[in-house]
Amino acid sequence: MSVQTAIALETDMPSETGLKAALWASVLGTMVEWYDFLIYGTAAALVFNKLFFPTLDPLSGTLAAFASYAVGFAARPLGGAIFGHFGDRIGRKAILIVTLIVMGVGTFLIGCLPTYAEIGIWAPIALVTLRLLQGIGIGGEWGGAVLMVVENAPNGRRGYYGSLVQVGFPLGIAASTGVFLLISQLPEAQFLAWGWRLPFLVSIVLVGVGLFIRLRLTETVAFKRVQDQGLHETAEIDITTH
Repeated sequence: MSVQTAIALETDMPSETGLKAALWASVLGTMVEWYDFLIYGTAAALVFNKLFFPTLDPLSGTLAAFASYAVGFAARPLGGAIFGHFGDRIGRKAILIVTLIVMGVGTFLIGCLPTYAEIGIWAPIALVTLRLLQGIGIGGEWGGAVLMVVENAPNGRRGYYGSLVQVGFPLGIAASTGVFLLISQLPEAQFLAWGWRLPFLVSIVLVGVGLFIRLRLTETVAFKRVQDQGLHETAEIDITTH
């Protein structure tokens, strides 16, 4: 967070309506993003070793599937750096919309991927690439969601309201576990053929709901004040170049 933003936080008085809207949008959006992020882990344990790494022995295939799962966690700091950089320049709301789209597109495309039997080595390569995209998206999501709430919270309550965003994480775990519990009731042949794709494909609906909510948000009070006072870094560059 920049010095200018910190100054703004000390002086602005956000509305209660804006705070509640930011909190709900951040919690629900974070839940959707963690759902997308975590269904990969369940699929890695159940099907990815068989469908994307079938040439390896069962143990090595399972390890390869979980190694691809780990790629998402390794990519999270990169996502935080990228979206944190641009969030300080174009705004919190815009970045939260972008992270949701990045995550949603990555997750949906995983559900559309052809398997190793269809395109060979390109299948695991595409899988790992999309997992990398997921990791970048979630890396920007969590910090941006907390920042959106904190910058709308009143003095003395920012830590409390910021912590509530983390409620989205266990909700995402419950949703991802629940949906796989339901589809695991399918016969194994159907589950391996198409059933495992359903949680990834259905996520596009959840992303649509999240986008609808986030598009209705307004920019944070602190960020708008930075822009209005010409303290934003981009504004400073414009002033010096004209």
